[in-house]
Amino acid sequence: MRPILAVTVLLVVAGCEPAVYVRDGVTDGDSFHLAPRALTDDDPVLQSWVTYSLVRSACQLRIGGDDPARATSYGCEFSARLQLLDTWEEKRRETPRPEDAYLDTLLMVRDAGFLDEYTVYYFGDPSWQVPAEVDLDGFDAWRREHLGHHRPQTRLVGWWSYDEPPAP
Repeated sequence: MRPILAVTVLLVVAGCEPAVYVRDGVTDGDSFHLAPRALTDDDPVLQSWVTYSLVRSACQLRIGGDDPARATSYGCEFSARLQLLDTWEEKRRETPRPEDAYLDTLLMVRDAGFLDEYTVYYFGDPSWQVPAEVDLDGFDAWRREHLGHHRPQTRLVGWWSYDEPPAP
């Protein structure tokens, strides 16, 4: 799927306005903006993280509050990572041999049945309501054997602000 079409579909599904922007890092705010590069760069890794960024930011906007940029939930993080992997798998089918060590490791975690646990272990917040089925002890044993000195990643392709996005 072309990047512009993928982003448009995600915005419609997420119920967001197209006032979405991209910049490294997260700041406070109530609007998420996506960078123009996300609309023009076909890089499979970038497009996978665009999906993650849009799914997570749309969920944070649904949670709302005074500062949606700081809203967090197990469901938001888990579904964003699940969509990240779905997009990565799609891009791997479309593009000859794209590589990304982190995304490939995350696929291995999901295929082993530990994506829920991974999400809680590496990104969990005390405010989260976590499903009772999450087996952190089982994941910890698996993690020690398979992940070694793993470093989790979050690559937000965008930023939050109270300001309007910059003009192109």
